[in-house]
Amino acid sequence: MLVKSISAAVSITLLSVAVAQAQPARVKQFDAWGVYSYESGGRKHCYALSVPTSSQPASVNHGDNFFIVAPQNGGAIMPQAIMGYDLRSTSDVTVSIDGNSFDMQPKDNAAWVRNKDREPAMVTAMRGGSSMSLNATSARGTSTQYSYSLSGVTAALNEANRCN
Repeated sequence: MLVKSISAAVSITLLSVAVAQAQPARVKQFDAWGVYSYESGGRKHCYALSVPTSSQPASVNHGDNFFIVAPQNGGAIMPQAIMGYDLRSTSDVTVSIDGNSFDMQPKDNAAWVRNKDREPAMVTAMRGGSSMSLNATSARGTSTQYSYSLSGVTAALNEANRCN
């Protein structure tokens, strides 16, 4: 019994250390976009992140919402929305940037670009745009809208690319 208790305690301690090491740290802020890094598998990973400048409807608790662009080794780019609530799995999350629209596939509280081939076009539109809007539907059926500033996104993405 004592061996099982010690083994469990060691496992919990090692898990806590691993989780603590994966905590992101802000590298630099570029206007509305920050660059964050974390260590995983002995490698440093970086991503650009922003929060909404406005959230609608004002009468609901939106929780913490983020838009993240995570450059990957090999040139892949992974834009994603992280919401403070679960999304309706049967609806799209729609991002609009200067007349360009991008559909995102929701899963739990996150959404990714439905067609991966459109990820570079989304990031190009973000780099050239001034604002971005995101429309989503919560698992409860509430329609939500968010506005994001794109000020600083190009500098943040360039920094994130150098970091990876």
